Amino acid sequence: MIPGMNPRKMQQMMKQLGMTQVDIPAIEVIIKTAEKNIIITNPSVAKVNMMGQENFQISGEIHEQELDTTPEISEEDVKTVMDQTGKDEATARKAIEDAQGDLAEAIMKLSE
Repeated sequence: MIPGMNPRKMQQMMKQLGMTQVDIPAIEVIIKTAEKNIIITNPSVAKVNMMGQENFQISGEIHEQELDTTPEISEEDVKTVMDQTGKDEATARKAIEDAQGDLAEAIMKLSE
């Protein structure tokens, strides 16, 4: 909390202000965003309730992990594109990859 301040006195002050704090024994915290995951290892997590509003305070070792945005292409998807366009497997798979997994777009591009 505040360096040099008696923890007991700090708790009393927080109680007077309507604040409560509960430590959470977390092992790992993961924050997921659209582009990446933020992973906090060896975290110190506290849940603070201030006048009915809950907040979390998190500190620890931060690691970022980029998300893999490559779509997973199943054999069924490839077969569908092959059946609709009459193209070979390699061409159908490439079209699906180029269309980022959108089968309709892949079929339309191969049908042009």
